[in-house]
Amino acid sequence: MKEIADLLFEAKMLKEIPRAGFAFLGAGRESVAEHSFAAAFIAYVMTKLETGVDGLRLITMCLLHDLPEARIGDLNYVQKKYVTADENRAIADTTEKLPFGGDVSGLLAEFNAQETEAARLAHDADQLAFILDLKSISDVGGQTPEKWLPVVQKRLKTELGRKIADAVSRRRWDAWWMDAYSE
Repeated sequence: MKEIADLLFEAKMLKEIPRAGFAFLGAGRESVAEHSFAAAFIAYVMTKLETGVDGLRLITMCLLHDLPEARIGDLNYVQKKYVTADENRAIADTTEKLPFGGDVSGLLAEFNAQETEAARLAHDADQLAFILDLKSISDVGGQTPEKWLPVVQKRLKTELGRKIADAVSRRRWDAWWMDAYSE
């Protein structure tokens, strides 16, 4: 159980690691764990809208997709020009002593390869989590998201991902409660 406790502490570390891209936006902040929760929740929603996809696999990929960042941090696109993180080694070191390590490393490899429908949906859930953040910042007056939203939307790989992004772009971040607001 020592390895299980270590894994849990490692995953908990994601709560302390900030997402690096927000520095370029000049607004907003989020931990890697907060981002992973958002991606996993989006994946859950996707499983209800997309038939024929293994929902547990999709949600688990989103839950795990940034686990290596507990060891390598969250590098933004500028940092990646100068720093090469060994994500495969981080994954191997994380999973080597776990009784289910092969499952974890297999899901991360599938996510990174983007060859299955579940992996492409997980990728889109990851991007949609960022799109939600960008739209929210834009809706409260931030201007830098306007540059980034089209870039991130172009990363989407599935029709479902594009449909969700379109719906997000047509709603204000606070419409879910303001539309029914009354005093």
